[in-house]
Amino acid sequence: MLDAQARRLIDPPLNRMGRALARAGATADGVTLAGLVLGLLAALLVALGAAQWALLPLAASRLADGLDGAVARATRRSDYGGYLDIACDFAFYGALPLAFVLADPATNGAAGAFILASFYFNGTTFLGYAILAERRGIETAAQGIKSLYFSNGLLEGTETIAFFVLICLWPGGFAPCAWVFGALCYLSGALRLIGARRVFR
Repeated sequence: MLDAQARRLIDPPLNRMGRALARAGATADGVTLAGLVLGLLAALLVALGAAQWALLPLAASRLADGLDGAVARATRRSDYGGYLDIACDFAFYGALPLAFVLADPATNGAAGAFILASFYFNGTTFLGYAILAERRGIETAAQGIKSLYFSNGLLEGTETIAFFVLICLWPGGFAPCAWVFGALCYLSGALRLIGARRVFR
């Protein structure tokens, strides 16, 4: 819901940083993979009971997630780069809730399973929409220039990162926060399905 507004604020500095990284020889795919490694490091710290320390690699991971596209725009965009980016994002999005479950299975197990199931459903509606949009030649740049169609939703990347920061700052609140955020993910996916019925019929 907030991604379009966030992009207007963060894209200009990210593009400047991306051009500098490209001149230094960085590749977009390399930045994407570095972001994934940092995100998995954040998840590892959470699983080891150091959720607040996880904020540092988490922030660096999300910075890399913004920079990979900026590097690509400064060098050469590729369909594979966009595909790798979304796959790494989903890997990270699943790893962090799983880490909270591993840190305290008795307290976080049910809520963690619920939010991961909601991610699965929401991600399916998102990627399925992108496939149909591509087939029909529908394009958007509301969330920035992307390799695939980013349909808007109640919850997007900005809200997800805010949720991750919240649960790292307040690890004891993971379970109630996960139940609420998971329910909103299901609602976001359901609203996307309803919107798709109008667009693709």
